[in-house]
Amino acid sequence: MNFETEIKLLISSNNTIIYIMTEEEDRLEYTIYQISQKIFQKKINTWDFIDGYKNNPNYKENAKKNPLQALEIIEKDLSQTPEIFFLKDFHFFINDLSIIRKIKNLSKLIKINNKYIIISGTELEIPTTLKEYIHKVKFPLPNKKEIQIELIRLFKILKITNELSLENLSIAYKGFSISRIRKSITRIIINKELNNKIFDIILKEKKRFIEQTDILNFHSNTEKLEEIGGLNNLKKWLKMRSYTFSKKAQQYGIPKPRGILLTGIQGTGKSLCAKTISKQWNLPLLKLDVSKIFASILGESEKKIQQMINICEQVSPCILWIDEIDKIFTKYNNNNDSGTTNRVTNIFLTWLSEKNSYIFIVATANNINNLPLEIIRKGRFDEIFFLNLPNFEERLNIFQIHLKNLRPLTWKKYNIHYLSKITIKFSGSEIKQAIIEAMYNAFYENREFKTKDIVDAIKLMIPIAFTDEIAISNLQLWYKSGKIRLA
Repeated sequence: MNFETEIKLLISSNNTIIYIMTEEEDRLEYTIYQISQKIFQKKINTWDFIDGYKNNPNYKENAKKNPLQALEIIEKDLSQTPEIFFLKDFHFFINDLSIIRKIKNLSKLIKINNKYIIISGTELEIPTTLKEYIHKVKFPLPNKKEIQIELIRLFKILKITNELSLENLSIAYKGFSISRIRKSITRIIINKELNNKIFDIILKEKKRFIEQTDILNFHSNTEKLEEIGGLNNLKKWLKMRSYTFSKKAQQYGIPKPRGILLTGIQGTGKSLCAKTISKQWNLPLLKLDVSKIFASILGESEKKIQQMINICEQVSPCILWIDEIDKIFTKYNNNNDSGTTNRVTNIFLTWLSEKNSYIFIVATANNINNLPLEIIRKGRFDEIFFLNLPNFEERLNIFQIHLKNLRPLTWKKYNIHYLSKITIKFSGSEIKQAIIEAMYNAFYENREFKTKDIVDAIKLMIPIAFTDEIAISNLQLWYKSGKIRLA
């Protein structure tokens, strides 16, 4: 159901007071005007705090700097003519006792007189005493079709003959408001950059916009799936789903993929996998900054997790990377946080179950035993993968990948067979670190590093597997029980 249909349905169902959350006031006003013309064949009456009422000579300039009077004018209009009153930024006054009482009194009267009040604002909260009287709606950002229409209009006005695909351009601008799209196109034209680099420019603008929220980080997708050693089951699974976000997949009827949970001890490549999925699927990667979610002010954490969800839905299709999810959502709740952790977890779980947007979640966990059962039960994620320590063949592959990157012409001179043999219980990141350590030592002695340098570095290292045997044992039990799949 699109927004216009939803508002028409609310009005026809006698919802006389509607609160619409948006930062696109002008676009909302235009949309409400169009709805009013279609169902009532009449203009809307708009009010704002500074100028009072506009658009209607009977109320013009009335109720300046007086929100209570703005409601009293609606109350005094006893005509039976259906009308919409659009009150801008009225959420700033909605907690006032006199406003609350007036809205309650008005709610009965305007039903009789066919009057409808639409309030716009940027905050989602409504006083508990008014929740029965006001219906909340979120004004969605422009969809792909609306963006295409706007781009065609802009290109016509600016006399641009553009060879770029409108389909790709509208996808790139997903998550932008109409005003932001206009500013972006204007800036691109002024700088004479309307070419294939336009997508890089839009991506940079999207990155700035996301990181301004101070909750999510925008990661560049540079790592390739081929640069990961081992994990053949996971690689195959990801390749088979590479096109699940495409239009062809939608027409085929494939359900939207939900996400995966990657579990294993540190250094087994969980974070690297999140980055490679972004590259493989050519989707933006957003990383949740956990430290920014939990705030000291009561109610702030719930707002932040909701804001995170809103941003992801605006930017979709995208990948949301939640690193070390076992540190955020844990079954060992802190009883001293006034229930904040429980509320944040419930908001996230509800969204995880109900989300219908193209957001693929990649969550990583070092210890799956700490996670609540509600998160790891079937249906939350498409699959749970266990990233075990690499076996001999996988270690060969890991040594080959790293040495090829560092010494593309001479990598074959290193005895990777022997190196793989002596690195039992080493993780992929520990193997990489051993090579780097060997390079530092050889560079200090002003010579090229050799196999022996890597061997010496390996001998000095204590793999995490020797210090975290309990965690590995627990994960292997999960795998043997069939609840998680080997990556």
